[in-house]
Amino acid sequence: MPLIKSKQVVIDTWQHVDDEMALPADGGVIISLARWQAEQTVLVGRNAPLGIRLKSDEGVDTIINDLPRFGVVALEFPTFKDGRPYSTARLLRQRHHYTEELRAVGDILRDQVQFMRRCGFDAFEFADKTAAEKAIAAFDEIEAVYQTAADRRRSAAMIRNDTTNAFLNGTCG
Repeated sequence: MPLIKSKQVVIDTWQHVDDEMALPADGGVIISLARWQAEQTVLVGRNAPLGIRLKSDEGVDTIINDLPRFGVVALEFPTFKDGRPYSTARLLRQRHHYTEELRAVGDILRDQVQFMRRCGFDAFEFADKTAAEKAIAAFDEIEAVYQTAADRRRSAAMIRNDTTNAFLNGTCG
C-alpha cells in the first residue's frame, strides 16, 4: 500500500503481520495489540524493529509503558467517520511525548490528511497509489488555522495579535 511521509509517496519499510502469520526473521513488523499482549515476552527479545497497530476502540493506556519499544504506532480508521484515532494521536504526541512514526491506516481520505497531520500523524497509508498521490496536494490547501494543535502551528488569532508585526502607528501589518 502506498505510504506518504514528508509529503511524498515513499517505499514502506514496515510489514503488517497478521496474528496468524509467522514473523519474518528480520525487518520491521507492525503487529496488533492482541499479538503484543499474547507474545510480549518473545517479541521483546526480537532483534528487529517493532511497531504496533491499534484499532480505533483500543486506547493507548495499555501500551504507555511500552511506547519506547515501538518504532511505529499505526492507528486504524475503520471508517473515515470514526474520529477516535485523532484523539489518540494527539494524546500520544502531547501527553505521552511519543516521537517516533505515527501512522494513519485504514479508511482515510485526502480531505483529512491535513487535519491528521495537525493531530500528530506523520505517515499516511492509503489503499491505492492514485489516492495517495492526490492527497499530497491537500497538505497545503489550508493556510490559516483557528486552533492550536499538536503540529504547533500558530492560530490566526495569535498571528493577528502578534505585536512584532505592529507598525509604529499602532496598526498591525
